[in-house]
Amino acid sequence: MDMEISHETNHKQHQINQDSSNTGQPHESLYLVLPYLPLFELLAMAQVCKSFNNALKDDILPWLNIIVDENHQRSRISDEILVKIASKAMGRLRTLVLSNCDRVTNDGVQTVVAMNPNIEKLHVPQCTNLTPEGIIQAVTTLNQHVATLKSLKINGIYNITKDHFQTLCMLMKSNEPDTSRQDSIDVGICPKCDEVRMVFDCPLETCERKNTIGGCRGCKFCILRCEECGKCVEEDSEAACEDTLCLDCWIKLPKCGFCNKPYCNKHAYKQCVLPDSSGFVCEACYSTIDEI
Repeated sequence: MDMEISHETNHKQHQINQDSSNTGQPHESLYLVLPYLPLFELLAMAQVCKSFNNALKDDILPWLNIIVDENHQRSRISDEILVKIASKAMGRLRTLVLSNCDRVTNDGVQTVVAMNPNIEKLHVPQCTNLTPEGIIQAVTTLNQHVATLKSLKINGIYNITKDHFQTLCMLMKSNEPDTSRQDSIDVGICPKCDEVRMVFDCPLETCERKNTIGGCRGCKFCILRCEECGKCVEEDSEAACEDTLCLDCWIKLPKCGFCNKPYCNKHAYKQCVLPDSSGFVCEACYSTIDEI
């Protein structure tokens, strides 16, 4: 009897030792999930426990594409933080997307591209602390190695001139640097105002403006366009946000229960929900209700 108890005790102790040796080791399936997680979720996971931190430290795959878009806490990204995150890719970063990160400067972007010569996408729209000269320097640095940069987005960078644009086109190996039709760069030269801005075509095949002199190609300052469908409009249908809507899209979108104005889908997050109500009210009407 004593031998049986001793044997059972040793077996249980062996199991405990086995379990303790595996404690803290993440499941292998975790490595399949990590590359699909957004940036800030990855950073949060690294703070959960030591095993998660080690898993992220040893695996560069999740860090090959750094994306900070409008859905993230972009105000937290500074040069120091950007360089620290980019270093996790160990020189193999492929995508750098920074949307409206106004704390990032030319020095931060230049440091990252110098460490990662194989970047294919460099998207920095609305990063107002960047300059055209800084963008040109970054693209030039990437071109010193094998030219891999395929996509450049710089809409919202201040003071971009035609000379800057043509220089970037040549650096991007464009065949037609003097035109505004560049697939690799998101901005172009507006045929109406001759400024470097995002230039659009009307997607409506039956648009009457296409048959007029000058057509309907131009920037948003020269031609009103619907935020939803992109077609040019003669008159703006009033919306709860500042964006332009055509009448067809205005009719389809849900309206504020008080002023009967819709939000475009881009600004739908501004909808305010009232208790015991199935609809929504816009921010302007909601502030009026609060005052009452």
